[in-house]
Amino acid sequence: MPVSASTPLTKRILQGTAAVVIMLALAGCSTTAKDRMTTGSIPKLDKPVEQMDTNQLRAATDRVGQAYEKNPRDPVNGVNYANLLRMNGRDAQALAVMQQVAIANPADRNVLAAYGKAQAAAGQLQQALDTIGRAQTPDRPDWRLISAEGAILDQMGKPNDARQRYRDALDIQPNEPSVLSNLGMSYLLTGDLRTAETYLRSAAGQPSADSRVRQNLALAVGLQGRFPEAEQIARRELSPQQADANVAYLRGMLSQQNSWQKLAAKDTTSAAAANTN
Repeated sequence: MPVSASTPLTKRILQGTAAVVIMLALAGCSTTAKDRMTTGSIPKLDKPVEQMDTNQLRAATDRVGQAYEKNPRDPVNGVNYANLLRMNGRDAQALAVMQQVAIANPADRNVLAAYGKAQAAAGQLQQALDTIGRAQTPDRPDWRLISAEGAILDQMGKPNDARQRYRDALDIQPNEPSVLSNLGMSYLLTGDLRTAETYLRSAAGQPSADSRVRQNLALAVGLQGRFPEAEQIARRELSPQQADANVAYLRGMLSQQNSWQKLAAKDTTSAAAANTN
C-alpha cells in the first residue's frame, strides 16, 4: 500500500531526507567538468562525470587537481576541479578552491556561478544566492543560474519562491529536464508526491534527460510504495554497475518504508483520539 505523505510525521521524515535530495536537485542543474573542458594544458575527461564510477572519478580528480596546482588562477581548471571535488563529496575543499579562483577572476560569470554552487553545497545558502545573483545578467539571463537559485531557495525552506524560479527558467528553456526535475523534487520535499511524480515523469520523458533525472523519478515512485516500478526506473538505460549503484541508493532512501507506514497509522490514531476529546 502506498505511504501517505499527508500526515505530519511522514512529512517530517521526508524533510529529514532533504539534505540528500536537494543535492540531487543541485546536481541536476550544475555544469559538469566535461562541459568546460578544452584542449591544451587542461586535462580531458574520457566520459561525462555523471557516468564515471568511483575509481574513474578519483583518477579524474587527481589529474585535474594536478593541473590546478600548477595554475590555481586558471578559471577553467579551477571550476573543473571544484566540480569534481563536489562529485567526490569533498564540499569544503571545493569551496576553498572556488574562493581562490573567484579572487583571481572576480568578473568571470562561470566562476561566480561555480562559486555559488560550491557555497550552496557547503551550506552557505544566503551567500550562494548572493553570488549566483552577481553572476546573472538581466539582459541575457541564464536559465541554469535561475534554476540553481530555485534549488537554493528550496534548501532555505522557501518552496513557493523556488517554484517560481523554476518556472522562470522554463520560460527561457521550455521542457528542460533538469529544471522539470528540480520542480518535481521541490514538491517531493513538501510531501506532495503525486505532483512531484507528474513533473518528474515529464522530465524523464525528455530526450536529453539523464540518469539523475530518472533516479529522482524512481525515488518519487518508491516513496509511494511502488517498489518494483521504482527499481525498474532506476535500472533503465544504465550499465549493470551504474544500475546496481542507483538501486542501492534507492533502497537506502526507502529503507524506512515500513516505519513510515506504522508512523502514519499512529499519527491517524492520535488525530482521531484528539478529535474525540
